[in-house]
Amino acid sequence: MGLFDFIRGIFGGSSSGPDPHKSSSSHREATAQGQQSPQTSSRSRDYRERKVRPEVSLRRLEYRPNAIRTPASQEMVSSKPYLFAVRGHRHGQFIDLSQDADQRWLEYYGLPLLRTPDDLAAWLGIPIGRLAWLTHRTREGNRPKDEHDAHYHFIWKKKRSGGWRLIEAPKQELKAVQHQILHEILDLVPAHPAAHGFLRGRSIVTNAAPHVGSKFILKQDLENFYPSVKYSRVVAIFRSLGFSREVSIWLARLTTSAPPWGLDTPINNWELWQFMTHHLPQGAPTSPAIANLSAFGLDVRLSGLAKAYNLKYTRYADDLTFSGPGLSIPALNDFIPLTNKIIASERFSVNKRKRKIIRNSQRQCVTGVVVNEKVNISRQDYDRLKAILHNCAKHGPQTQNRDKLPDFASHLRGRVAHVKQLNPARGAKLLSIYEKIRW
Repeated sequence: MGLFDFIRGIFGGSSSGPDPHKSSSSHREATAQGQQSPQTSSRSRDYRERKVRPEVSLRRLEYRPNAIRTPASQEMVSSKPYLFAVRGHRHGQFIDLSQDADQRWLEYYGLPLLRTPDDLAAWLGIPIGRLAWLTHRTREGNRPKDEHDAHYHFIWKKKRSGGWRLIEAPKQELKAVQHQILHEILDLVPAHPAAHGFLRGRSIVTNAAPHVGSKFILKQDLENFYPSVKYSRVVAIFRSLGFSREVSIWLARLTTSAPPWGLDTPINNWELWQFMTHHLPQGAPTSPAIANLSAFGLDVRLSGLAKAYNLKYTRYADDLTFSGPGLSIPALNDFIPLTNKIIASERFSVNKRKRKIIRNSQRQCVTGVVVNEKVNISRQDYDRLKAILHNCAKHGPQTQNRDKLPDFASHLRGRVAHVKQLNPARGAKLLSIYEKIRW
């Protein structure tokens, strides 16, 4: 044995070279005793490094407006172009915001060509002074001075989940104007295919049907959906349809609300602030259609994201629903943060307390419709309605109308029709009980 071999033997080496059988046996013994060999330790470290997820990021989205913009120099005119035109910075000047209407889009959607407040008043069939009164044009901040001066009835209702909801129901004259805006402008503009709330031909059933038979369902909820749609966004929506800036401003004032500063409220001042800026009022006939248009970009981006993850996506008002196969479940750790980033960038917020992931081993409900195997009504809802109908037939309908509904017969008939749409056999049973009621 040479000097070099002797020294290597002292430090654990071998003079006769490595024995592959002995090395393999030592590796098995170390593994059996719970010790990791260098090769195993290296593989575990590589696996842990691969398992670390990168930070979720989105490519910045830039919108390119297609509206025609009038040069500022042409907007300054020396004579008053129309009633209630805004004065310019210099004496004797006025700002004309009626020149940038885009007739191409108005004709494409079949909308009326309105450029000035006078055109809008003539289209609505009311005097221009009355139109200004409806928009609080002469009030400071374009808001009523008190509840009597307002064009809305303000009603606070308690939420089932806690907190309060502000219902702003328009008074008769403003309501008639909003109905005309709804039927002759907003109804002519199509919403995104993923939107199912408050649209003709779509319902909670069409919203639930795409998710039938899914391995899992992810439910998200937008917080304060209507109050989060502010006046500036509503102006932008009407501008995107082709209306001039002047008409878009007046249309936005007719369809948004700002309560008086002295409004009686059961909530704290910091909670009330979201309602004090001009926003979509919950209770106006135009609000659902405008809310759907304001969420168009959200629907586009979430539909694309869902498609990339092999998921399905639908939205009913503020309820977002995703569903897909079992292979997509591990990807939810990445998917949920991405949806939250998209929602935030579209100027909405998520109610994290209402987020749910429901597997197919549980009862899967989408907007009140069971979707495990087919669209159906839950047994609990069916039994409750059946008991109400039975008591109406036995003791009289007045004993069951606890909410004092003015047309309780139509209310119950509508609920029976809803069940029949989901489950014809159960609906027929309920209808037979309904027909025995003496109204």
